Amino acid sequence: MIESILKIIASTSIIYIFILVALKFFGRKELAQLSTIDLVFILLLSNSVQNAMVGTNSTVYGGITAATTLFVINFILKKVTFKNKKINEFIQGNPILLIYKGNVQDKNLNKCGISIGELKEAVREHGVDSFLDVDLAMLEIDGNISILSRNFHRKTISRKKIKRIVNKKWKRGFNE
Repeated sequence: MIESILKIIASTSIIYIFILVALKFFGRKELAQLSTIDLVFILLLSNSVQNAMVGTNSTVYGGITAATTLFVINFILKKVTFKNKKINEFIQGNPILLIYKGNVQDKNLNKCGISIGELKEAVREHGVDSFLDVDLAMLEIDGNISILSRNFHRKTISRKKIKRIVNKKWKRGFNE
């Protein structure tokens, strides 16, 4: 039984690191902007690696061992990336400049795999009419695109985010 648990811990750790590295190389754009294709991909990916983590062990303790291993690795990586800036930058990356003072940074768009259409959509979601009105647009490490306009004084908020804020306040009764 100990040998089985150690095997699950080892294979789960390897799969976790593999997926972390794969996400690093396949881009952060997918993290915040899930399309139907991305959702199907994530569901199939999780199903495809399940057997690699637990093998033929479909018992409760096998599942709990794999889940516990994932929690422990995730906890350790969060602590390490919080304390070590270089490791954090390696794993998470850095924000990437997309627009500066109305000028689209085509090289960075290509590097990130963001089309002009997707960038236009992000700008519109922030209530800005055109690229010329954008002082700064950044692809953040979480995959969101943040926009600053009006001489860097106005940070616009996407309509999706506004909707979430309003819904939270509505549920709380606007008592804050």
